[in-house]
Amino acid sequence: MQLFTPFRLGTLELNNRIVMAPMTRSRALGGVPNDLMRSYYQARATAGLIITEGVAPSPNGLGYARTPGLFSDQQVSAFRSVTDAVHEAGGRIFAQLMHVGRISHPLNWPEKARVVAPSAVRGEGMMWTDLEGPRPMVEPEALSSADLAATREEFVQAAKNARRAGFDGVELHSANGYLLNQFLHAHTNRRTDEYGGSVERRARFVIEVAQATAEALGADRVGVRLSPHGTFNDLPEVSQEQEQLVSVARSLNGLAYLHVIQNPHASFEATRAKMRAAYTGPMILAAGFDQNKAEAALLEGRAELISFGRPFIANPDLVTRFQRQQALATPDPGTFYTSDAAGYTDYPTFA
Repeated sequence: MQLFTPFRLGTLELNNRIVMAPMTRSRALGGVPNDLMRSYYQARATAGLIITEGVAPSPNGLGYARTPGLFSDQQVSAFRSVTDAVHEAGGRIFAQLMHVGRISHPLNWPEKARVVAPSAVRGEGMMWTDLEGPRPMVEPEALSSADLAATREEFVQAAKNARRAGFDGVELHSANGYLLNQFLHAHTNRRTDEYGGSVERRARFVIEVAQATAEALGADRVGVRLSPHGTFNDLPEVSQEQEQLVSVARSLNGLAYLHVIQNPHASFEATRAKMRAAYTGPMILAAGFDQNKAEAALLEGRAELISFGRPFIANPDLVTRFQRQQALATPDPGTFYTSDAAGYTDYPTFA
C-alpha cells in the first residue's frame, strides 16, 4: 500500500507517507515545552513526519492558553528534549510556526505583547483564558511598515531557533484564520499599501516570510499550510479566494511541501486541483481521512502525503493499527485542551 512506502522529502527520508497533523493541545505551561510533551510526541514517532502544534514565533504570536513558543533560550532548550526523543524513536519532526494575529487575548500572554493584524478588524467570538474563563477577543493594532519588517524577522529567527532545537524543518501556518491567512483574506486585510488591495499585494507578506525563512534554513526544510475556502476564526466567504490561493501556491514552488486542509465547500475540489497544477512540489492533504480514503488520494495522485489529526490523539500507534487493520480508539474532546496527562499521554497502544 502507498501509505506505508517511504518518501523522500527534500533531503529527509520519511519511513512512510503518514503525517501527524499539527494540533493545539495546550500543555505548555508558561509557554515552555515539558516532559508531557516529550512523551506525547515520542509515542507518535512512527509517523513518517510529525508536525507540531502551533508554536509562537514571538510573544505577539501567542493567543491561546498554554501554547508553546520558540523565541527564548528556555523554549529552545526544552524543545531539544522533544526533538531528541522523536529522533531516538526513528521519527522526523517539523515545528509549525503559528502567529495568531488578531485571534488572541492579553490574559494568555506570559509576558508583555501586542495584538497585531494586517488591519484593525476585531475577531468575533470568545477566547478561553485560564484567569477569567471565556473573554471576547480584542481589536488588534494594524501592523505598521516597521512592524511588518520586525514580524518577518521574528518568523526567520524562530525558524533558526527551531533548527537549534533539533527540528528537521518548519511549517508556516498560513491557514485557519491566523496572521498569515489574515493577510490573504480580504475581510481581515483592508490595507491600501503594497500589502493589500489585490490578489498579488495580499499575498506579498506570506511570500516574503516564506522566502526569508527558506533563505535561512534551506527551501527543502520549509513547508506552508493553507486552508482554501475555510471560514474558521471568523473568515466569511469572499470573492477571488480561488485566484488568491492558486497565486500563492504558484509563488511557493521550491519549498518542501504545501499542506492543504480539505473542507466540504462546493468550490474546494476545483481550487485544490488548480493549486495542485500550480504547485509542482510535494503536497500533503489533511482532514477527513481514514485509511482507505488516504490510500485512494495517494493512488489518484492528489497528494504525496496524508496528514491525520484526531486519530493520532487517541492512537499513538496509529501507523501500526493501520498496518494491522486494527480498530481505532476514539479521542475524548473534553481533554483536547486541558493541562495534564489525562487524554494526552494516557491512551494505550493496541497491544
